[in-house]
Amino acid sequence: MALEVEGVFAPNVTPFSAHSVDEAGLRRVLDYLIDSKISGLVPCGTTGESATLSHEEHRRVVELTIQHTSGRVPVIAGAGSNSTHEATELVKHAEGAGADGVLVICPYYNRPTQAGLIRHFTAVAEATSLPLIMYNIPKRTGVNMDADTAVQLSRIPNIVATKEASGDLLQVADIIREADPEFAVLSGDGNLTFSICCLGGVGGILADAHVLPGEWLRMVSLVAEGKVAEAREIHYSLLPVARALFLETNPAPAKAALEMMGICSSEVRLPLLPATDSCRGALREELNKVGVV
Repeated sequence: MALEVEGVFAPNVTPFSAHSVDEAGLRRVLDYLIDSKISGLVPCGTTGESATLSHEEHRRVVELTIQHTSGRVPVIAGAGSNSTHEATELVKHAEGAGADGVLVICPYYNRPTQAGLIRHFTAVAEATSLPLIMYNIPKRTGVNMDADTAVQLSRIPNIVATKEASGDLLQVADIIREADPEFAVLSGDGNLTFSICCLGGVGGILADAHVLPGEWLRMVSLVAEGKVAEAREIHYSLLPVARALFLETNPAPAKAALEMMGICSSEVRLPLLPATDSCRGALREELNKVGVV
């Protein structure tokens, strides 16, 4: 299927059971999100705990997601690494497995220069015919992709979008204003998605969308239709849930929410810890208010 880079995509969690990938749990998560009319799935991103998946597990989760989804929605495979060679290999695997696109994070820990980022993304894009979405999240990687860098990379034909989680709306606005007209900007922060869409963004890849995915999509769709006042109401109604989902390190609260909803275990992998009792209490209170538990 052709990849439409608009709407709300879920960077789906990777359920675990006794420290192994819980494949039955993963299938339940995928069906729940697809049945909720999510625009697409993004396995093996930050929320999927890609940092603690083995290479074999990473490939298996991507393959299983594609197989189980069976074309019902697009699958954008997480394929990032702090090694350009490794990112290239993951992208090639995703393409061979039948992914509709790939999400590639800025290299973490290495802290490359802007010129290094350009070389990295250019090399990865040249290794595949798949649409590539860049992912800028400085608080995780230690490096920010400047607006000028994103704009330059937007000229590469199969680099089709960026997931912006810098938290800098001026930077987002600069990218939207200066990038190739066909290039899309997606929010990586639930609490900024309304604002980014009002600036000209076309949706988000949101961990927050594990809860009320249909409402996140409705908010984005209303902005696209010019119904900003209605979208703003949804934005404010979703904010308490979004805040609760990030009281502790993602994806521990999201997995706790899914466990409360009867979908999968809340188990995470060290060095992450499960959501604390105080986090779970605050989260349950907000989930009760919106009627999902």
